[in-house]
Amino acid sequence: MRKKPGVRGVVSTRTPLTRTRILAAALDLIDRDGLVPFGVRGLGASLGCEPMSIYHYFPSKAHLMDALIDAALSGLLADTPGADPIDRLRAMSHSYLRLARRHPKLFPLIAVHRLNTPTGVQVIEKLLACVHAAIADDKLAAQYFRVLSYYVTGAALDETAGYANGPSAAEPVSDAYIDAHCPRLAAAARFHKPEWWGSTFDLGLETLLDKMRAEAPLHAIDDTASPSAPKPVIHPKR
Repeated sequence: MRKKPGVRGVVSTRTPLTRTRILAAALDLIDRDGLVPFGVRGLGASLGCEPMSIYHYFPSKAHLMDALIDAALSGLLADTPGADPIDRLRAMSHSYLRLARRHPKLFPLIAVHRLNTPTGVQVIEKLLACVHAAIADDKLAAQYFRVLSYYVTGAALDETAGYANGPSAAEPVSDAYIDAHCPRLAAAARFHKPEWWGSTFDLGLETLLDKMRAEAPLHAIDDTASPSAPKPVIHPKR
């Protein structure tokens, strides 16, 4: 028979409820079951507590989801090795893809959720600063930031929840039909399998980074250049 908490000499065996424990349990549930069935009631059941106990740490389910995304993204704020900005962008891109692969059922939410929490905007700022360090032009840095985001997010979505997992035709064509009528598709199909995803991602990423590296010298800031002499002032004749 369980004694009432607070009785002198009784040591509680219940694991304390903490923000970290709630987030870990929520992530475990989503990794296992996906986003659709996830709810605070089920989370409370997995933790052995009432839903209201969770609301003590998170005012709403939306706050809980924000915290989950922040926790997933926080690893991107760690120091990225390498002094070269292109190398740092490469490392950050691979870190983001690894995040998607670790949590494929959470990632579709991460991909479309506005990153407007303190953690979210810090991730954007870090990536923008890295792009700007490579290309010292405000417009081009902003555009390359978007292009890199399109590519990495799109690749991660395709791997975790994209074409291979999408809806299919009611009566899909057979492999025999493809072999007979679509020879290029038949030849390419083997290279679209998961074992080729890594090299395909690297091919696209390196193509983009090579373009950025070639663009960088055209917009470099010369910190060693001496300031230009002021133009002489020409006074009109009296």
